[in-house]
Amino acid sequence: MDFINARIVTCEDRDYECGYLSVGDGIITAIGEMTDYQPDGSEVIDLQGKSIYPGFIDAHTHLGMWEDGIGFEGEDGNEKSDPITPQLRAIDAVNSFDRCFSEAAAAGVTAVVTGPGSANAICGQAACIKTATDRIDDIIVKAPVAMKMALGENPKTVYSERDEGPFTRMATAAIIREQLFLAKRYADDIAE
Repeated sequence: MDFINARIVTCEDRDYECGYLSVGDGIITAIGEMTDYQPDGSEVIDLQGKSIYPGFIDAHTHLGMWEDGIGFEGEDGNEKSDPITPQLRAIDAVNSFDRCFSEAAAAGVTAVVTGPGSANAICGQAACIKTATDRIDDIIVKAPVAMKMALGENPKTVYSERDEGPFTRMATAAIIREQLFLAKRYADDIAE
């Protein structure tokens, strides 16, 4: 399939004000100026006046962690049993068939970083995944890709409502600092 007469933004060294883009089997096979375009019998879509962009990446989401329209059974974004949960992995909770994935893809978002929410001081491990819905193992770009931590109202609210700490940002920061110190000490110990 060929897309012609489009402004093409490549995120590389060169954009095309009036270019073409050829796709075969879901892969870009050619790109260039319209002056260099040579039809090969493929289906042609004229995008006169429109633009083509690379897929967008949303670097902070909870996509698939709170499944849209399911309710309690699909709410896997926050584990409120302990303010320190670095062992939690987004890939164990994501429902990759949640309709939010197809909505994101339709909006041009081709990958997201998704993970646990902000209830805990140390929330867990985020994953970068594609929005093309399939079983989770087939859409992982990288996991883990980040560790989420939270200093604001969320840990204070969750744990103070339960009459447990942390009650303040100071306590939340202290919890995070202590865990980072323990991690550094562990790394130093195994390096010896």
